[in-house]
Amino acid sequence: MAETEIGMSTDNIKGLVLALSSSLFIGASFIVKKKGLKKAGASGLRAGAGGYTYLCEPLWWIGMITMIAGEIANFAAYAFAPAILVTPLGALSIIISAALAHAILQEKLHIFGILGCALCVVGSTTIVLHAPQEREIESVKEVWDLATEPAFLLYAAIVITAAVVIIIRVIPHYGQTHVMVYISICSLMGSLSVMSVKALGIALKLTFSGMNQLLYPQTWAFTLIVLACVITQINYLNKALDTFNAAVVSPIYYVMFTSLTILASVIMFKDWDGKNASQIVTEICGFVTILSGTFLLHETKDMVAGSSQSSSLRLPKHEEEDEGLDPEGIPLRQVDTLRSK
Repeated sequence: MAETEIGMSTDNIKGLVLALSSSLFIGASFIVKKKGLKKAGASGLRAGAGGYTYLCEPLWWIGMITMIAGEIANFAAYAFAPAILVTPLGALSIIISAALAHAILQEKLHIFGILGCALCVVGSTTIVLHAPQEREIESVKEVWDLATEPAFLLYAAIVITAAVVIIIRVIPHYGQTHVMVYISICSLMGSLSVMSVKALGIALKLTFSGMNQLLYPQTWAFTLIVLACVITQINYLNKALDTFNAAVVSPIYYVMFTSLTILASVIMFKDWDGKNASQIVTEICGFVTILSGTFLLHETKDMVAGSSQSSSLRLPKHEEEDEGLDPEGIPLRQVDTLRSK
């Protein structure tokens, strides 16, 4: 170990560059995809209303390709640098997304919303910086054994049940007015997809090192789980982006996704085994910081700079359209009567 050496190794520098590139691509993809969703919604049924016209919109596909490129760069970064270096940099995608939303989409965040985003980033960074080292895995079958232990099976059952209940019972009533509805589904399914992606990463790493894991059915089972979870995430993330402010969707999605992924990892890989009380308390404090940031972001998302009004920004979408408000139904954007005409 070269922990006392000054500077970074070549591999760490490669990982750092890949992680930074990943954040740039993913942060930009939120904005490009939303531009595509708005353009598609102008000529057909919006994604937020159950439409899929965005699939014919080139701009949406550019955003999708950009997001995929970012995820590939992030995946590659873990091959060169430790997770303690790569994972915190994922928070930069929030800053990039918010900055681009301000510059391109003219979406505004109240100063307290910015503070909420900062708290979310600090809390998430605190957790990942104190995360334990990953255990050594020698076969994808070992990961499958971890995934089929009672504790993780219970977690997976709760996640799937919650997602189904939200889709069937909650979305019809609150999907268009509460940003947490769509993002909850994305985050819940995302925590399962990350565990499966990690299993696939381990399988590929072992395969490239000469231990072929493609012969095991568990590898293909994890592949199917990834596909199912990712398709679900993409579908409801599109609905969230089409219905709400991208500057809000991005940080909340990051916070929930990160928190649930860490919880899933703690259950499946037993990350807290062998850790002392100080380390665990530090991670809990990081989680509380995340909750504080999320609360602050939600409580101030309807505030307009220099004004205390909020109720006028929470009108149902059809009322917004009748009153001449922005038909996008974006809670953070100012009403037309407050803009210069």
